[in-house]
Amino acid sequence: MSTDDENDRIFKALAASSRRAMLDVLKDRPQTTGDLCARFPALDRCTVMQHLKVLAAADLIIVKREGRERWNYLNPLPIKHIHDRWIGPYAAQAVNLISRLKDDLEG
Repeated sequence: MSTDDENDRIFKALAASSRRAMLDVLKDRPQTTGDLCARFPALDRCTVMQHLKVLAAADLIIVKREGRERWNYLNPLPIKHIHDRWIGPYAAQAVNLISRLKDDLEG
């Protein structure tokens, strides 16, 4: 699978606010699917499972089974790769502009 396909899958997964909220919860610690269902009472279990399936397909979460429980872990690497490609270079340019502005104002 190409990098563009992987990025498309990640961006599509991040497009839904419910999935971003689930990632925010998983940022603090892994959660069972039951825990996530309890954290999002407006969503039924089937909907939570569908969102988790999309996140897993985008490699944004890692799912491990332990007995009857499904543990969901945040995988931050795909987000870091997007940051490195899209955000990092723009942030560096902004810092350079601010530095030049500071020098111009002080000079």
